[in-house]
Amino acid sequence: MAGLQAGLVRKATINDIESIKNIINGYAKKELMLPRSIGELHESIRNFHVYEINGEVVGCCALQVVWEDLGEVLSFAVVQDHRGKGIGSLLLQATIKDGKKLGVRKVFTLTYVPEFFEKMGFKRIEKSDLPHKVWIGCIKCPKFPDCNEVALSRTI
Repeated sequence: MAGLQAGLVRKATINDIESIKNIINGYAKKELMLPRSIGELHESIRNFHVYEINGEVVGCCALQVVWEDLGEVLSFAVVQDHRGKGIGSLLLQATIKDGKKLGVRKVFTLTYVPEFFEKMGFKRIEKSDLPHKVWIGCIKCPKFPDCNEVALSRTI
């Protein structure tokens, strides 16, 4: 991990929506994650944490509660120039801590970078083990049903 620039993880606000959209949709253009509309981000802004350096949002991560004790980590991204500096780990830790406070006991994610999540205590699972509700997001994906994302979960 190269030196972590002084910054902070915090809950996102409405003022962060444009930055979050730009980060997520930059990766979505490369088909590495699902795009998010301004409307979707307004509806889910309370689910997000951001990492800010000198007033600039350089990373985001959301936790969507799926069921009474289950949450999904999604819309998790760090801008390319700031990857490999520990920002993703801090965002994921804050997101998991938030889930624990809500009463979530298990989190899962679908990702193209399973190694990162495995370093953070996640274990690979079969996609078929995920709740059907998850597939609502998947049908919006241009890669559906031939997606090669890896499903992982972690008890918290």
